[in-house]
Amino acid sequence: MSSRRFGSQSLVRLLGHWQESPSRTPLWRQLADALRLLILDGRLALDTRLPGERELALTLEVSRTTVSSALAHLRDEGYLERRHGSGSRVILPNSRTPPTRANASAALDLSTAALGAGPEIHQAYTHALTAMTPHLTQTGYDQLGLLALREAIAARYTARGLPTRAEEVMVVNGAVSGLALVLRMFTGPGDRVVVDHPTYPLAIAAIQGASCRPVGVSLPQTGWDIDGFAATLAQTAPRLAYLMPDFHNPTGRCMDATSRQAIAAVAARARTLLVVDETMVDLWFDAPPPAPLAAFCPNGNVITLGSAGKSFWGGLRLGWVRAPARTIATLAQTRDTLDLGSPLLEQLATLWLIEQGETFLPARRQMLRERRDGCAALLREHFPDWRFQVPEGGLSYWVELPDMLATQLATRAEAAGIHLGTGTRFGLSGAFDRYLRMPFSLEPMALENALVRIKPLWLALINGGQNVKRPLV
Repeated sequence: MSSRRFGSQSLVRLLGHWQESPSRTPLWRQLADALRLLILDGRLALDTRLPGERELALTLEVSRTTVSSALAHLRDEGYLERRHGSGSRVILPNSRTPPTRANASAALDLSTAALGAGPEIHQAYTHALTAMTPHLTQTGYDQLGLLALREAIAARYTARGLPTRAEEVMVVNGAVSGLALVLRMFTGPGDRVVVDHPTYPLAIAAIQGASCRPVGVSLPQTGWDIDGFAATLAQTAPRLAYLMPDFHNPTGRCMDATSRQAIAAVAARARTLLVVDETMVDLWFDAPPPAPLAAFCPNGNVITLGSAGKSFWGGLRLGWVRAPARTIATLAQTRDTLDLGSPLLEQLATLWLIEQGETFLPARRQMLRERRDGCAALLREHFPDWRFQVPEGGLSYWVELPDMLATQLATRAEAAGIHLGTGTRFGLSGAFDRYLRMPFSLEPMALENALVRIKPLWLALINGGQNVKRPLV
């Protein structure tokens, strides 16, 4: 299979503000660090072919020697390989290649907002193994999913104000898998898909992977820009719009009932299909979110995605699609081209977790509320010039830096064994380089350790690279 060439202008947008000035770090090293970060983040996919050295040097307005040295360094580290006549191609280091990050045992991941498994996960799988016995005489193939699980999911929607039947639910292998299936069914190459801006990075990847064009509607300081959403639908005629109204990733905000009603009305007038991602819906702290957005759309022109990943555990890899029964039936036919159904053991475990959820979800929410507040105190103590709003739910803060320094800070943190989630991961064309997504899902001691280690890197960066002292790792 031939590799995909990445245009120089696209690469420049992804790189963002990678160049520090002034800095004692050589320019070629800064470029190598920024490119490595893109590879580790997945924004430069494996097998991508980079522009030629001359072209990249001209676009970046640096010397060809700078580009050549940076690419050579990444080839030595195992992140690029040179193919005769086709430039440098993105790869990952093999096990024999010395790691470029700090010692893996000391590495801290602040790029992922998720919780580890609690004791209830072991209980769920123990129960699932016992419950599996009656199913072993059957084939195990079911494109719609276990009926009992679909009934339980439907009951949850009904209790939240959206009457739902089991035939309006299909179990899939995670919310992103559900989105990919919807895109395959409803879109074609070149179609536009409206998204919040910023939005979930894997949603952007799924949209682009379907050869569609994401079109962003900027989120205002608070809430959603209803007028901007309406104007974008009118101007771009998208095939669908992807929204995350419940503790939006990455901003953590929750859409109020009035805005849900307005968004539903706008989409109905424009005859635009809404795809609503409710992955975070269970992670509220003070009050549950309003009724599902689909409850405000009497015409049924809404597809809702749900997931067990954030509510229970990411290792379950299980989600669902809620839509009109006719749409579910058509999605099941489309699914033939992707897979033959979801694992039965995970479905049985998820069924138990849904049935028992209210026995452990309140404690989970309380723990996250405490970690949210503890993270806020640490950020205010160590980074008083960082700005953020306290979210009503979810797993992270959307932190605004005083300047476009996220990429530069992330490259320094990477060398210190800390992986940061830069705002550019959540934007289109390299946007949001003055933002970080800071998860508060880590254990408090691990989070404090990471922030203490980041602090001198940040101070050195804003002080122009003077008196740089790398933290011990």
